[in-house]
Amino acid sequence: MAVNAPKGTKDMLPGEAYRWHWVENLMRDMARTYGYREIRTPIFEHTELFLRGVGDTTDIVQKEMYTFEDKGGRSITLRPEGTAGAVRAYIEHGLHNEPQPVKMYYMGPIFRYERPQKGRYREHYQFGVEIFGAGEPSTDAEVISLAHGVLTGAGLKKLSLMINSVGCPECRAVYHEALKEYLTDRMDDMCGTCRERFDRNPLRILDCKVEGCRAIVKDAPKMIEYLCDECRDHFVGVQTYLNAADIPFSINPLIVRGLDYYTKTVFEFISDDIGAQGTVCGGGRYDKLVESLGGPPVPGMGFGMGMERLLLVMESLGVEIPDQRPCDVFIVTIGNKAREKGFTVLSELRENGISADMDHTGRGVKAQFKYAGKLGAAYVLTLGEEELKEGKARIKDMETGDEHGVMMETITDYLTIKMEDDNE
Repeated sequence: MAVNAPKGTKDMLPGEAYRWHWVENLMRDMARTYGYREIRTPIFEHTELFLRGVGDTTDIVQKEMYTFEDKGGRSITLRPEGTAGAVRAYIEHGLHNEPQPVKMYYMGPIFRYERPQKGRYREHYQFGVEIFGAGEPSTDAEVISLAHGVLTGAGLKKLSLMINSVGCPECRAVYHEALKEYLTDRMDDMCGTCRERFDRNPLRILDCKVEGCRAIVKDAPKMIEYLCDECRDHFVGVQTYLNAADIPFSINPLIVRGLDYYTKTVFEFISDDIGAQGTVCGGGRYDKLVESLGGPPVPGMGFGMGMERLLLVMESLGVEIPDQRPCDVFIVTIGNKAREKGFTVLSELRENGISADMDHTGRGVKAQFKYAGKLGAAYVLTLGEEELKEGKARIKDMETGDEHGVMMETITDYLTIKMEDDNE
């Protein structure tokens, strides 16, 4: 019986890993530039963390989590998003006692049981950043600017930044009443999911993707019309700092994001580069989340970015990602003694940071050269009985065809200099 990868998962093969490495390095470099340090949290957490943190009225908790009971009878969930785990670690390890703000980033797999589609899998990888202990609107603009830097650095051009404010619990309660009053006489025309959301979390109705529901909420009251003075001033401040950073944006009052913990600023980056609009990054502020999970009253802000989706957009744009050759030097050997010496040379090259390889399958000389070509080796070093007698190796530049005899004791220095010249 054939064994295949589970539905909604995808193998990353050696021939495409370099694309991921390039994107990951871009993300790490951008995070470092902004002063963010990496955090790695467990792939699974206690289910209660997501029930309390993400919110039991969200689609993630209700429909998409991979939850199971372990052998100790504990309810465990594969992480469906990154923020809750980062907050748990922030509280558990007393990071609120360190100088604030605490800036962190992460990248790794998250798990959601949903219908697989292009660029979205049940196990997919996410890059995210979180900043704790900074409540000023400049923080929001910094986080958005970091995301903007990654996306533009990846070659995305047709980007639209949409921002909104979902207020605080106080002004949101007033808005909920106004929204429910507007929707009451229209609920019969809305989908079943929106009817379920009406009492539990009416704000989520604004995020419905059903066309009929979208048409109804288009004329609904807007949250930004009900903001309290503090939330309004904060939202104006975010816009001021985005303008100062020369990052264009539009206000979209229908953006609420799919998680219950958001307060004040929410945002999404939309890309038109793949033919149809698609969200490539989203996030926002969560000033009550740390406290709701048992920590001190500390504000937070962050985003999540799907790495598969980003790579898909880059591919559609034809963004060239340089492939790192798997082997700089290939050693061709003729005879057992030459093979032993070749292995010694191979070890020395690797110890000096030179990517090198040799045949391990018993190929003939011609087949070894052919294999070196398939690997894309820049240089081929040949060792046979004659070379061993002379104490030399023949080194061929595969691009120019030039070949030189090089003394055994100077091989490493010779190749080091050659490759330094190649990289200049």
